[in-house]
Amino acid sequence: MLEATAPRVLIVGCGALAREIVALTRDLPNVDVSCLPATLHNRPGGIPAAVRDRIRRRRAGYDRVFVAYADCGTGGLLDRVLEEEGVERLPGAHCYEFYATRPDFARLTDEEPATFFLTDFLARNFDRLVIKGLGLDRHPELLSQYFGNYRRLVYLAQTNDPELVKAARRGAARLGLAFELRRTGYGELATSLARVSQSTNPGFGSRSGAAAARPLPASHAIEAKRVPRIGSRGLRARSVDSQTLRPMEVTG
Repeated sequence: MLEATAPRVLIVGCGALAREIVALTRDLPNVDVSCLPATLHNRPGGIPAAVRDRIRRRRAGYDRVFVAYADCGTGGLLDRVLEEEGVERLPGAHCYEFYATRPDFARLTDEEPATFFLTDFLARNFDRLVIKGLGLDRHPELLSQYFGNYRRLVYLAQTNDPELVKAARRGAARLGLAFELRRTGYGELATSLARVSQSTNPGFGSRSGAAAARPLPASHAIEAKRVPRIGSRGLRARSVDSQTLRPMEVTG
Protein backbone atom coordinates (compact mmCIF):
# COMPACT_ATOMS: atom_id res chain seq x y z
CA MET A 1 0.00 0.00 0.00
CA LEU A 2 1.45 3.32 -1.10
CA GLU A 3 1.54 6.27 1.25
CA ALA A 4 -0.68 9.28 0.50
CA THR A 5 2.47 11.25 -0.32
CA ALA A 6 3.67 8.79 -2.96
CA PRO A 7 5.24 10.62 -5.92
CA ARG A 8 3.62 10.79 -9.32
CA VAL A 9 5.83 8.66 -11.57
CA LEU A 10 5.95 8.37 -15.34
CA ILE A 11 7.54 5.25 -16.78
CA VAL A 12 8.72 5.57 -20.37
CA GLY A 13 9.04 1.97 -21.46
CA CYS A 14 10.03 -0.33 -24.28
CA GLY A 15 7.03 -1.81 -26.06
CA ALA A 16 8.58 -5.27 -25.69
CA LEU A 17 8.15 -4.85 -21.91
CA ALA A 18 4.65 -3.34 -22.00
CA ARG A 19 2.81 -6.43 -20.75
CA GLU A 20 5.25 -6.88 -17.88
CA ILE A 21 5.32 -3.20 -16.90
CA VAL A 22 1.52 -3.08 -16.79
CA ALA A 23 1.41 -6.24 -14.66
CA LEU A 24 3.88 -4.74 -12.19
CA THR A 25 2.23 -1.30 -11.94
CA ARG A 26 -1.50 -2.02 -12.23
CA ASP A 27 -1.93 -1.64 -8.45
CA LEU A 28 0.15 1.54 -8.25
CA PRO A 29 -2.23 4.49 -8.80
CA ASN A 30 0.64 6.99 -8.71
CA VAL A 31 2.38 5.41 -11.72
CA ASP A 32 1.57 6.08 -15.40
CA VAL A 33 3.12 4.16 -18.29
CA SER A 34 3.97 5.38 -21.79
CA CYS A 35 5.58 2.79 -24.08
CA LEU A 36 7.48 3.28 -27.31
CA PRO A 37 7.17 0.80 -30.22
CA ALA A 38 8.95 -2.51 -29.73
CA THR A 39 10.16 -2.26 -33.34
CA LEU A 40 12.74 0.31 -32.23
CA HIS A 41 14.90 -2.68 -31.28
CA ASN A 42 15.41 -3.34 -34.97
CA ARG A 43 17.01 0.11 -35.25
CA PRO A 44 18.46 0.83 -31.78
CA GLY A 45 20.14 3.98 -33.03
CA GLY A 46 16.70 5.57 -32.91
CA ILE A 47 16.03 4.70 -29.27
CA PRO A 48 17.84 7.64 -27.60
CA ALA A 49 16.04 10.33 -29.62
CA ALA A 50 12.67 8.63 -29.23
CA VAL A 51 13.13 8.34 -25.48
CA ARG A 52 14.22 11.98 -25.18
CA ASP A 53 11.20 13.13 -27.18
CA ARG A 54 8.78 11.10 -25.02
CA ILE A 55 10.35 12.35 -21.78
CA ARG A 56 10.08 15.99 -22.86
CA ARG A 57 6.52 15.61 -24.15
CA ARG A 58 5.17 13.83 -21.08
CA ARG A 59 7.21 14.79 -18.00
CA ALA A 60 5.17 17.86 -16.97
CA GLY A 61 3.19 17.19 -13.80
CA TYR A 62 5.30 14.21 -12.64
CA ASP A 63 7.64 14.09 -9.68
CA ARG A 64 9.81 11.53 -11.36
CA VAL A 65 10.42 9.95 -14.76
CA PHE A 66 11.95 6.50 -15.11
CA VAL A 67 12.99 4.82 -18.36
CA ALA A 68 12.24 1.11 -18.67
CA TYR A 69 14.99 0.38 -21.16
CA ALA A 70 18.40 -1.12 -20.63
CA ASP A 71 21.16 0.09 -22.99
CA CYS A 72 19.48 -2.05 -25.67
CA GLY A 73 22.18 -1.78 -28.31
CA THR A 74 22.58 1.99 -28.20
CA GLY A 75 26.26 1.79 -27.27
CA GLY A 76 25.94 4.22 -24.37
CA LEU A 77 24.04 6.87 -26.36
CA LEU A 78 20.87 6.33 -24.33
CA ASP A 79 22.81 7.00 -21.13
CA ARG A 80 24.02 10.32 -22.52
CA VAL A 81 20.42 11.37 -23.14
CA LEU A 82 19.30 10.25 -19.70
CA GLU A 83 22.16 12.04 -17.99
CA GLU A 84 21.14 15.25 -19.76
CA GLU A 85 17.51 14.72 -18.72
CA GLY A 86 18.32 13.66 -15.15
CA VAL A 87 16.50 10.36 -15.59
CA GLU A 88 17.43 6.83 -14.49
CA ARG A 89 16.95 3.62 -16.49
CA LEU A 90 16.87 -0.10 -15.86
CA PRO A 91 20.22 -1.74 -15.03
CA GLY A 92 22.31 -3.63 -17.52
CA ALA A 93 22.90 -3.94 -21.23
CA HIS A 94 19.60 -5.57 -22.27
CA CYS A 95 16.44 -7.18 -20.96
CA TYR A 96 18.04 -10.63 -20.63
CA GLU A 97 20.43 -9.19 -18.08
CA PHE A 98 17.86 -7.51 -15.86
CA TYR A 99 15.40 -10.40 -16.08
CA ALA A 100 18.01 -13.00 -15.11
CA THR A 101 19.70 -10.47 -12.76
CA ARG A 102 23.23 -9.38 -13.57
CA PRO A 103 25.10 -12.03 -11.54
CA ASP A 104 23.06 -14.90 -12.97
CA PHE A 105 23.27 -13.56 -16.52
CA ALA A 106 27.05 -13.33 -16.20
CA ARG A 107 27.13 -16.97 -15.06
CA LEU A 108 24.93 -18.00 -17.98
CA THR A 109 27.17 -16.37 -20.56
CA ASP A 110 30.36 -17.59 -18.91
CA GLU A 111 28.95 -21.12 -18.87
CA GLU A 112 28.09 -21.01 -22.58
CA PRO A 113 28.91 -17.87 -24.61
CA ALA A 114 27.14 -19.33 -27.67
CA THR A 115 23.66 -18.78 -26.20
CA PHE A 116 20.60 -17.32 -27.91
CA PHE A 117 18.07 -15.88 -25.44
CA LEU A 118 14.30 -15.64 -25.49
CA THR A 119 11.94 -13.78 -23.15
CA ASP A 120 8.17 -14.18 -22.92
CA PHE A 121 7.81 -11.47 -25.57
CA LEU A 122 10.16 -13.19 -28.00
CA ALA A 123 8.72 -16.65 -27.33
CA ARG A 124 5.22 -15.28 -27.96
CA ASN A 125 6.32 -13.61 -31.20
CA PHE A 126 9.00 -16.06 -32.32
CA ASP A 127 7.67 -16.77 -35.80
CA ARG A 128 6.95 -13.13 -36.56
CA LEU A 129 10.17 -11.63 -35.17
CA VAL A 130 12.74 -14.38 -35.68
CA ILE A 131 11.58 -16.56 -38.57
CA LYS A 132 9.76 -13.99 -40.70
CA GLY A 133 11.73 -11.04 -39.38
CA LEU A 134 15.02 -12.55 -40.54
CA GLY A 135 13.50 -13.88 -43.78
CA LEU A 136 14.02 -17.53 -42.82
CA ASP A 137 10.52 -18.39 -44.03
CA ARG A 138 11.57 -17.30 -47.51
CA HIS A 139 15.26 -18.23 -47.37
CA PRO A 140 15.76 -21.20 -45.02
CA GLU A 141 19.28 -21.59 -46.37
CA LEU A 142 20.25 -18.58 -44.23
CA LEU A 143 19.62 -20.50 -41.02
CA SER A 144 23.19 -21.77 -40.74
CA GLN A 145 24.55 -18.30 -41.52
CA TYR A 146 22.51 -16.64 -38.77
CA PHE A 147 22.52 -19.34 -36.12
CA GLY A 148 25.50 -21.57 -36.89
CA ASN A 149 27.46 -19.97 -34.07
CA TYR A 150 24.97 -20.89 -31.37
CA ARG A 151 24.79 -24.07 -29.29
CA ARG A 152 21.82 -23.50 -27.03
CA LEU A 153 18.66 -21.44 -26.64
CA VAL A 154 17.82 -20.27 -23.12
CA TYR A 155 14.26 -19.19 -22.45
CA LEU A 156 14.17 -16.69 -19.58
CA ALA A 157 10.54 -17.10 -18.54
CA GLN A 158 8.71 -14.25 -16.82
CA THR A 159 5.54 -16.31 -16.32
CA ASN A 160 4.56 -19.93 -15.78
CA ASP A 161 2.88 -20.37 -19.15
CA PRO A 162 3.07 -23.92 -20.60
CA GLU A 163 2.15 -22.65 -24.06
CA LEU A 164 5.06 -20.22 -24.11
CA VAL A 165 7.40 -23.01 -22.98
CA LYS A 166 6.15 -25.12 -25.90
CA ALA A 167 6.67 -22.19 -28.27
CA ALA A 168 10.22 -21.67 -26.99
CA ARG A 169 10.98 -25.40 -27.35
CA ARG A 170 9.69 -25.34 -30.92
CA GLY A 171 11.87 -22.31 -31.60
CA ALA A 172 14.96 -24.08 -30.26
CA ALA A 173 14.20 -27.15 -32.37
CA ARG A 174 13.68 -25.01 -35.46
CA LEU A 175 17.05 -23.34 -34.93
CA GLY A 176 18.77 -26.67 -34.16
CA LEU A 177 19.77 -25.61 -30.64
CA ALA A 178 19.68 -27.31 -27.26
CA PHE A 179 16.86 -25.95 -25.11
CA GLU A 180 17.06 -24.68 -21.55
CA LEU A 181 14.36 -23.12 -19.40
CA ARG A 182 15.16 -20.63 -16.65
CA ARG A 183 12.22 -19.24 -14.69
CA THR A 184 13.42 -15.75 -13.80
CA GLY A 185 10.16 -13.98 -13.13
CA TYR A 186 10.53 -10.22 -13.58
CA GLY A 187 13.96 -10.04 -11.95
CA GLU A 188 15.40 -6.55 -11.62
CA LEU A 189 12.50 -5.09 -13.59
CA ALA A 190 10.29 -5.76 -10.55
CA THR A 191 12.69 -4.39 -7.95
CA SER A 192 13.52 -1.33 -10.06
CA LEU A 193 9.88 -0.37 -10.62
CA ALA A 194 9.05 -0.98 -6.95
CA ARG A 195 11.86 1.36 -5.93
CA VAL A 196 11.06 4.21 -8.30
CA SER A 197 7.35 4.11 -7.47
CA GLN A 198 8.17 5.06 -3.88
CA SER A 199 10.95 7.62 -4.33
CA THR A 200 11.18 11.16 -5.69
CA ASN A 201 14.97 11.13 -5.83
CA PRO A 202 16.10 10.45 -9.43
CA GLY A 203 19.57 9.37 -8.26
CA PHE A 204 20.77 8.99 -11.84
CA GLY A 205 23.36 6.27 -12.14
CA SER A 206 23.01 5.31 -8.49
CA ARG A 207 22.10 1.88 -7.18
CA SER A 208 21.54 3.13 -3.62
CA GLY A 209 18.41 1.71 -2.07
CA ALA A 210 18.18 -1.15 -4.54
CA ALA A 211 18.93 -3.78 -1.91
CA ALA A 212 16.06 -2.54 0.23
CA ALA A 213 13.55 -2.34 -2.62
CA ARG A 214 10.42 -4.41 -2.06
CA PRO A 215 10.22 -7.16 -4.71
CA LEU A 216 6.77 -7.53 -6.23
CA PRO A 217 5.05 -10.92 -5.90
CA ALA A 218 5.55 -11.87 -9.56
CA SER A 219 9.34 -12.03 -9.18
CA HIS A 220 10.56 -15.63 -8.88
CA ALA A 221 13.88 -17.25 -8.11
CA ILE A 222 15.84 -18.54 -11.06
CA GLU A 223 15.61 -22.25 -11.81
CA ALA A 224 18.58 -23.74 -13.64
CA LYS A 225 18.60 -26.86 -15.77
CA ARG A 226 21.79 -28.23 -17.20
CA VAL A 227 21.77 -29.28 -20.83
CA PRO A 228 24.43 -31.07 -22.85
CA ARG A 229 26.52 -29.07 -25.25
CA ILE A 230 25.82 -30.05 -28.81
CA GLY A 231 28.48 -30.08 -31.47
CA SER A 232 31.75 -28.18 -31.45
CA ARG A 233 31.17 -25.62 -34.16
CA GLY A 234 33.63 -22.76 -34.20
CA LEU A 235 32.53 -19.17 -33.97
CA ARG A 236 33.36 -18.26 -37.51
CA ALA A 237 30.22 -17.31 -39.46
CA ARG A 238 27.57 -14.64 -39.16
CA SER A 239 25.31 -14.63 -36.15
CA VAL A 240 22.27 -12.79 -34.84
CA ASP A 241 22.11 -10.49 -31.85
CA SER A 242 19.16 -11.91 -29.92
CA GLN A 243 18.32 -8.47 -28.52
CA THR A 244 18.10 -6.56 -31.79
CA LEU A 245 17.55 -9.57 -34.08
CA ARG A 246 20.04 -8.12 -36.54
CA PRO A 247 22.90 -9.98 -38.22
CA MET A 248 26.28 -9.28 -36.63
CA GLU A 249 29.82 -10.37 -37.30
CA VAL A 250 31.43 -12.83 -34.88
CA THR A 251 35.16 -13.35 -34.75
CA GLY A 252 37.40 -15.65 -32.79
